[in-house]
Amino acid sequence: MPKTLVGIDVGGTFTDFVMLEDGRLHVHKEATPPLDQSQAILAGLTHLGITRGDERSERAPHKDVELVHGTTVATNALLERSGARTALLTTAGFIDVIEIGRQNRPHLYELHQRRPHPLVPAELRFEAIERLDTGGNVLTPLDEEALERTASKIADAGPQSLAVCFLYSFRNPRHERRAERTLRRACPHLFISLSSDILPEYREYERTATTVINAYLLPLVGSYLEQLTTSLAGIPVRVMQSNGGAIGFSQAVKEPARLVLSGPAGGVVGAFRLAQLAADQPAPQIMTFDMGGTSTDVALCPGAVPRTTESEVAGLPLRLPIIDIHTVGAGGGSLARVDAGGGLRVGPESAGALPGPVCYGRGGRQPTVTDANLALGRLDAGHFLGGSGAMALDVAAAETSLADLGAQLGGLSVHEAALGVVQVANARMERALRRVSVERGHDPRGFTLVPYGGAGPLHACELAEALEIPRILLPPSPGVLSALGLLIADVVHESSQALLAEAESLAARPAPLLQKMAALEERVKSVLAAEGVRAPHLEASLDLRYRGQSYELSVPLSMESPEPTPAAASVRQAVEKFHAAHAARYGFAMPAETVEIVTVRLRGIGPGADMNLPQEPLGPHDPLAARVGTKPVWFTAAGAEESPCYDRTLLRPGHRFNGPAVVFQFDTTTVVAPGWSAEVDEHRNLWLARATS
Repeated sequence: MPKTLVGIDVGGTFTDFVMLEDGRLHVHKEATPPLDQSQAILAGLTHLGITRGDERSERAPHKDVELVHGTTVATNALLERSGARTALLTTAGFIDVIEIGRQNRPHLYELHQRRPHPLVPAELRFEAIERLDTGGNVLTPLDEEALERTASKIADAGPQSLAVCFLYSFRNPRHERRAERTLRRACPHLFISLSSDILPEYREYERTATTVINAYLLPLVGSYLEQLTTSLAGIPVRVMQSNGGAIGFSQAVKEPARLVLSGPAGGVVGAFRLAQLAADQPAPQIMTFDMGGTSTDVALCPGAVPRTTESEVAGLPLRLPIIDIHTVGAGGGSLARVDAGGGLRVGPESAGALPGPVCYGRGGRQPTVTDANLALGRLDAGHFLGGSGAMALDVAAAETSLADLGAQLGGLSVHEAALGVVQVANARMERALRRVSVERGHDPRGFTLVPYGGAGPLHACELAEALEIPRILLPPSPGVLSALGLLIADVVHESSQALLAEAESLAARPAPLLQKMAALEERVKSVLAAEGVRAPHLEASLDLRYRGQSYELSVPLSMESPEPTPAAASVRQAVEKFHAAHAARYGFAMPAETVEIVTVRLRGIGPGADMNLPQEPLGPHDPLAARVGTKPVWFTAAGAEESPCYDRTLLRPGHRFNGPAVVFQFDTTTVVAPGWSAEVDEHRNLWLARATS
């Protein structure tokens, strides 16, 4: 019997479920409890009939189930500073590196810069007497007697977790490993992260900060995942990583820093895969737009899922492989208010799932973007969550809260205030889309917008209009696309190692590169073998720079043969790719300059679930059979427009209609704005296009 797969994406407002069983997809949503996310997971699995040990579940004994989970536990811990009490042990004389950081000015003209407080306070930073040189050779041996005294001080300070980051340990991890053994004897219950395990790369500040983040998250994420697996009574769980690949429970517990963008990464993976299927091309040009209840995540995919090793979360550098996603605090639950200057503000504060928007009737008093959409007729109380009655929306309460907001804004009507809330939220999301496209040299007019999340399809037309994006792709279940992305994600493990050598010298004598590659391959294959991946596909890359530069560009490295001559050719090919990448990024290249290889990376991939969209022949254009009435919808302050409403489950391939219109389905609502047309393709994707003048 084929395995049943379930993707579970925990958001700030709703937890989304997608189940793939016998080739069919089933979707479900549960409200996310603010204190214990696992409650929503268990409730959803019970609803889907797959929770083991539940006598009420008739299907549980017949299922071979595997879960893939996207979690916000790590993200929230960093944003809220609610992780473990963490200590830092580093080379003597360098305990303040984590606070000094880089001398960057986030706000160029602000006289008094505010830096986020380090995760490790001064009283929890400790020194070890040891020192390596730049080549990893011992200058000062590790003083183990002094370290034992320091271990006693660490134990007395009472941290839950410890980060160990010695100078140049990426060249030689021996001192860190010896220190770990001493510390485990003195503090057996302490969670310990070594920088030589987490990030064996150069740049001391980033390496220290990333190792500290991992230590900071270890107890919290480990406890959450262990409780979840215990509650699931043995159902195997994989966890989505920030790099767009899933990994098993045991590895996720060891390296929780890799889970910081767990859920949003699943959305980009799912959007790109469905765009490939919908457009029938391997390298579609898309912009992803994931608007949930709490935040909006956007990414630009110029023919591939974008990845980077340089990111920042909550003002803290995180130098691990990650999908290049930009996040803003604008979602359906974003709170609207009037600031001290009398201006309208929307977000980043959110109503969350509890109390939630005013229209949820759970105690919310401050209007949100969801309340504004409901008052404008873009949401419908009778069709929310498929009209199942699981959650009734209070239109009158939403309008009352917006009337109060309008009064504070100088006597605006309910609909004027609601339009203002939507426009301010759209402006924030438009800036995010411009940041990943226009500001990086990409023209949005050459891309297709893929909106998803519970609120994305509500705002897609207005954002596409502002950016002159010509087409919008709405997959069959856009409201749960992140959960679908988790379900189809590959099993992935990545590892890296600092190299710091001139490219030409390695091309002439590639033995050091081959040794590093062999060690990385052994490490990656070992982790993936534990996940049942016996013959992973391997992808190598090099981080290169011109001598004297401070930052690198990553380019692919061919792995056709481990023999020295092909390896030399691969290095030279990588250098040529680097020149081209540098010209594309910065507008120039310097082929005569010396190129340095800074880091070698290896990505091991085991295939995820295979999914194909069902295909049906195109039928009649008239969508009358899917029409479920009309309703007034406000697009401007001039008045409402009577708009046809359609049930998406009744729309068939070939159906076409023009905006204004509203499309209802269980997981989201789509607004087709005036001046836009809609068409259903053979795979039941809904394509929206701007009318051409």
